[in-house]
Amino acid sequence: MEREPLHRRHGADHPALDRVRREGRWWWLQARHARRVWRWALLAAVVVFVALVLLRKPLADWFWDEPQIEQLLAEGDRALATGRLTAADGSGARERYQAVLALDGDRMQARQGLARTGAAALQQARDRLQAGDLEGSAQALALARELQVPQGQADGVARDLQARRSAGAGIGALLAQARNAFAAGRLDEGDSSALPLFQRILALQPDHLPALEGREDALSDLLQQARARAARGELADAAAILQRARQFDAGHADLPASQEALAQAIDQRLRQGQRALKQQRLEMAADAFEAVLTVASDDATALRGREQTAQALLARSQRQAADFRFEAAAEDRARAAALGASQAALQQASQRIQRAQQAQQSLQHPVLSAAQREQQLRDRLRQIDRAARDGQWISPPGHSAFDALREAQALAPRDPRVKAAAARLLPASQRCFDDNLRQNRVQAAGACLQAWQTLAPTAPGIPSARVRLAQRWLAIGSERLGRGDVAFAESAVAQARRLQPDLAELPAFEQRLRQVGADAWRR
Repeated sequence: MEREPLHRRHGADHPALDRVRREGRWWWLQARHARRVWRWALLAAVVVFVALVLLRKPLADWFWDEPQIEQLLAEGDRALATGRLTAADGSGARERYQAVLALDGDRMQARQGLARTGAAALQQARDRLQAGDLEGSAQALALARELQVPQGQADGVARDLQARRSAGAGIGALLAQARNAFAAGRLDEGDSSALPLFQRILALQPDHLPALEGREDALSDLLQQARARAARGELADAAAILQRARQFDAGHADLPASQEALAQAIDQRLRQGQRALKQQRLEMAADAFEAVLTVASDDATALRGREQTAQALLARSQRQAADFRFEAAAEDRARAAALGASQAALQQASQRIQRAQQAQQSLQHPVLSAAQREQQLRDRLRQIDRAARDGQWISPPGHSAFDALREAQALAPRDPRVKAAAARLLPASQRCFDDNLRQNRVQAAGACLQAWQTLAPTAPGIPSARVRLAQRWLAIGSERLGRGDVAFAESAVAQARRLQPDLAELPAFEQRLRQVGADAWRR
């Protein structure tokens, strides 16, 4: 029989022995755990020691250099912001950033700071060059090159600096030439006169005090000339001088007074033109209004005066043609054309001259017998009546009532029948206009109005008749536009503008017509 182990056999009988066994095993486990912890702690200590030995320099650099680098970067930024780009004592932006790179060659903030310093040095070179500080500009440019700014930009500043240095040597000679020209009264007659020479100096050195003072004096004399010419009525010359003076110095102290003198001269010239127009001194009136429009092209008074003068010239042309003074009539027509008279009015003037010439030719025919003259006179009187019944007042040329009347007057100007025909023709043309206007026959009314104007150009009722006809054209055009007839509406606008350019209803209708056209285009 197998024997039971001793500790089993006696365990139940000896509990103290079991406790001893348990306590001894616990102690042994605790000792084993302590030995394991000590081994790991020793290993960690060895690793830390080795790391300290290997990384002692980087860690020392970090602990000692990093605050110094941050301080240097901040000082460099402040120096750059205040424009202290370099300094012999090391306090400039360049020196601070370079010091950072000496401590840490890979520090990006320092490299960027040096790039910004170079750009600032290049701009400083430009500014000093513009101010005339050539030496300062050269020093700033040298710094920019040392900091390796783009070569093309640095070369551009260098070329400007060289040109300024080259020109500087000749400024004294230019100043002497300018003063001599000013003393001789040659202010702005060419490149060798005073003002252009002073301007050349100031282009090189904007702050050159003697040149500034010389230009000021020369402009004062030039503006005095402008005021004198304005007082003599030479508006174009005065305005041209003022324009040239502004190009040299738009802020000159004498410019406002000179401009006011020109404005007063313009007003005086307008009054002269209006007086000349009332006195029928048409050439003088035309010259006055044209002189004003030369310097003030949008002056409403001058524009209106020029139009009235053109109308008066055309009326005088008709009277001269009736007196067979064809050359004077043609001159008046040409002057009216130069003043901007409408093509319709010019065409009527040409027709009147042509008819008068035909009438003169008829008078130059061989002497007619009494019977022949009577026969031709009756034919012309019948032609007048027939043309009047057909409404052919002034057209077609050669067959109109007016043409027949002119020929009858040439045959027998004192004949009672001719005078009666002329007396009938004027009111008949007026009635023709009123009748056709009432019936909205605007084309026929226009022909009658032309006959009326031809027979009596200065009749008091003609201006109001032109307004009424223009308004009727717009009324019919508006009604047709509502039905989509854009072409007729455009024709109505053209007719109304020809009859009365300043008609109050015209702008609104033109705007409506443009809107309709825009809507049609979008569709």
